[in-house]
Amino acid sequence: MKTTLGPHPDPPLDLATRPLPVTIFRRCWFRIHRLAQAPLFFGRSGDNRFDAPEGEFGVLYAAKDERCAFIEVFGHATGVRFVEQGELAARGLARIAPRRPLRLVNLAGEGLARLGADARLTSGESYAAAHRWALAIHDHPRRPDGIVYAARHDPSRVCAALFDRASAELEVTPLGSLAEPAHAALLARLLDAYRFGLV
Repeated sequence: MKTTLGPHPDPPLDLATRPLPVTIFRRCWFRIHRLAQAPLFFGRSGDNRFDAPEGEFGVLYAAKDERCAFIEVFGHATGVRFVEQGELAARGLARIAPRRPLRLVNLAGEGLARLGADARLTSGESYAAAHRWALAIHDHPRRPDGIVYAARHDPSRVCAALFDRASAELEVTPLGSLAEPAHAALLARLLDAYRFGLV
């Protein structure tokens, strides 16, 4: 029997009483950001997947490695397989190191099923349900630092949505633009990995 999936369910009303699938992360994260903004930018626009519904808190998006950061930024328009030199030059790469281990709700694996969720939450087209889940997770008594989830454009890698309550625990190192000569080898590897062209 063929089943058509509808919108992702909202978080259960008793989520605050349930244990969260929290994973401790000590690793560094990477972020590609517009140079007009600081690397540590906790947005409240509501335009991104795990933003708060009404801007109740800010969220910073980061990636497991440079490769994940690249595809999440430049692969956002599905089917477009080139990167403009000007777009590279307008963005900077940054490494984000936590001063203490981060407690992140893990939605990259079995944590989805444990909470009664599925991959529509982390990769579906609509962000409305994800916003409500983000708020419920943020407000959970365990006060997690954020959410970790599979990257939409490369599910073999993970991204993090970090809540602004963790901002004081993050140390950032700007690494310059991927358009700079110092990153030529890295850029070549990234373009080759995803078969992207540079124009």
